[in-house]
Amino acid sequence: MGILVIGTTGRLARALGAAAPGLTRLGRAMLDLVDAAAAEAVVLSHAPDLVINAAAYTAVDQAEADVAAAYAVNRDGVEALARRAARAGAALVHVSTDYVFDGSKVCEWVETDPTGPLGTYGASKRAGEAAALAANPRTLVLRTSWVYSPWEKNFVGTMLRLADRERLPVVDDQHGKPTSALYLAEAILAIAPRLAAAPAGAACWGVRHYAGRGITTWARFAREIFAQARGRLIAAGAGGGADPDQRLSDPGPAAAELGPRLLRLRARVRDCDGGLADRARPGDRATDGGTRGGLNAFLIRPAVRWNP
Repeated sequence: MGILVIGTTGRLARALGAAAPGLTRLGRAMLDLVDAAAAEAVVLSHAPDLVINAAAYTAVDQAEADVAAAYAVNRDGVEALARRAARAGAALVHVSTDYVFDGSKVCEWVETDPTGPLGTYGASKRAGEAAALAANPRTLVLRTSWVYSPWEKNFVGTMLRLADRERLPVVDDQHGKPTSALYLAEAILAIAPRLAAAPAGAACWGVRHYAGRGITTWARFAREIFAQARGRLIAAGAGGGADPDQRLSDPGPAAAELGPRLLRLRARVRDCDGGLADRARPGDRATDGGTRGGLNAFLIRPAVRWNP
C-alpha cells in the first residue's frame, strides 16, 4: 500500500513521519497546492493508494487580511488535490478543523451538526471540505481541534518556552479538547489499509471527528503542562520552579478582547453529560475541571517521547 503525505513541516506531517519513517512526504517545494498542474503530475508519478493532506493555510488572524491566499490553499488547492488523487485511483484523507463551527453549541460538536464558520480561516477550511468531498467520492474529512506536538509552533511548546516568567496571561473562558498530533497520526495510519481498499460509497467516507479525550480550557491546559514539566524536573533532581497555579495571571485587556472572538470560533464544551461518558476511558474525568483525569490521557504518552 502506497501512502503519499502532503506536508513535511507541520505538526501532523511530522507526526506521521515519526510514526512511519518510510512514508513519502512532500513539502511545498515538491508539491505546491496552488499549482494544480504540477500537483497532478506529482501525484500521478507517485501512484499512491492513499493521499493524506496535512498541509493547510493556518494563519487564522492573517487570513482576515489575506483572504485570497487562504482560499487558494484551503479550498482551491484541496479541490485540485482531491481531483488528482481520484484520477490516480487514490483515496484522500483531508484534515480539517473545529473552526468550521460557530461556537454557539454548549456541548460536543458531532458530524451532523450544521457548520457556520465566523472567520475566513474557518470558512476557507469548510469550503475545502465540500470541494474535496465533491471532487473525490473516496474522501474522508477528518476534523480535529487544539492540535499540539513536540514540533513546530504550538501551545505546549509556547508555554514551556515562557515557563520562566512569573505571570502568563492565558484565557480561561474557552473550552475544548486538546489533541496530540502523534495520536492523530497513529489513528490515520491505523485506518489507512481499510481506506485504501474501500470503494466509493463505503461507510468510511464522509466527515468524521477525532479529538483528544477530556475537556479543558487554555488556562487549565497550561497548568497541566507546567505541572507535568515541573514534576519531571523534580524527579530529575533539578527543582520544579514556581507552582503552576501561582504562575498564571488574569489575561488582561488585550486577551480579554481576543477571548470572546476565539470563544465564538471554537467549540464551547461546558456542563455536558450526554455522549461524554461513552467516549471516556476508565479513570478519565470528561469535564472542564478534569485536567488531571482528562489531560493525562493524551499528554502522558507524547510527553514520554518528547525530551525538550
